[in-house]
Amino acid sequence: MTDWHEIIGSVPRRSFTPDVVWADLGPGPWARIDRTADPDKWEEVVALDQPLVTQFEDGRTEGEGLASSSLSMPTLVVEFLEQLDPFDHDRVLEIGTGSGWTAALLSARVGAHNVTTMEVDAGLSAKAAERLRAAGHECRVIVGDGAEGYPEGAPYDRIHATCAVSRVPYAWVEQTRPGGRIVTPFSAGFGYGAVLRLDVLDDGTALGRFAGSADYMVLRAQRPAYGPARTWAKAMEREVRVSRTRLDPRSLSYGPVSIDLTVAALVPGVVSRFYSDAAGATMWVLDRESHEGAWASVDYEPGQPDYEVQQAGDRSLWDETEAAYLQWLKWGRPDITRFGIIVTPDAQTIWLDTPANPIH
Repeated sequence: MTDWHEIIGSVPRRSFTPDVVWADLGPGPWARIDRTADPDKWEEVVALDQPLVTQFEDGRTEGEGLASSSLSMPTLVVEFLEQLDPFDHDRVLEIGTGSGWTAALLSARVGAHNVTTMEVDAGLSAKAAERLRAAGHECRVIVGDGAEGYPEGAPYDRIHATCAVSRVPYAWVEQTRPGGRIVTPFSAGFGYGAVLRLDVLDDGTALGRFAGSADYMVLRAQRPAYGPARTWAKAMEREVRVSRTRLDPRSLSYGPVSIDLTVAALVPGVVSRFYSDAAGATMWVLDRESHEGAWASVDYEPGQPDYEVQQAGDRSLWDETEAAYLQWLKWGRPDITRFGIIVTPDAQTIWLDTPANPIH
């Protein structure tokens, strides 16, 4: 297996890090680090094994709103590249160029002439191309929607995504040769995402299993509705149904990532939010597509025998979520590695233990 740590040593992250980044250095908002103003702090932060945000709101604001580009933590980058495991001379398509660092790592492994990297943001793409040239890795850098892949360079032996998907674009399967591999963060909506490795078969399908957790920004073409949870509540505040539950909502948030995948499969079309402090916690389950859609919230209070549930819209999202969690318990608390997925031209189906056991 490739020693990716050795490759990282020859392609340091600092060479692909912008002069201004944001880092999680403790309680409160992420800290803004400016290389020009504090070069020592910048060097210290870049050397940390943690993600660094490099852009917010697709470049429209600085330091606030939705983070839209980042440098992933090195240990997680290595995990994905080990799952990808390209051979010598493999042709690789990367989805999500970002700063250009992982494209450089791939170029160092298979040769820059074998790497095509796609970025939807033209500004990010141009800066990444400059960094790649300066580092001697002149791979093909394309501006475009990664959901469509890049058919002009197909077939690929490997496709590597640096952004999460809720649905694996079938274009990726079509553009990968049989026996090839797709590795991507997978985030169907509820909770955290997971590492997904798919093998492409000769019948036009892809089959694979999930690994550990991986919380990545979502492919822009698949972004869910965004904003504070109360944005959904305010849209339908007159239609609230109030009930009680004995299930501690923290059980879902603090449990393993296989809970998130189970809920995402059994309660499709949602996203979640979880807020906690010393006084308690609130779990929100929200319609993925629209602030006008269904929502639910559950308030945990210490010492209470049960907890208030509020639900609105055409679905009772907490009832569905609670049932999904209890189903996960009935299955014996299966680990994330027992789950897999099959992708066909028309659908993708998550399964437990074997493709013959789909969960819906």
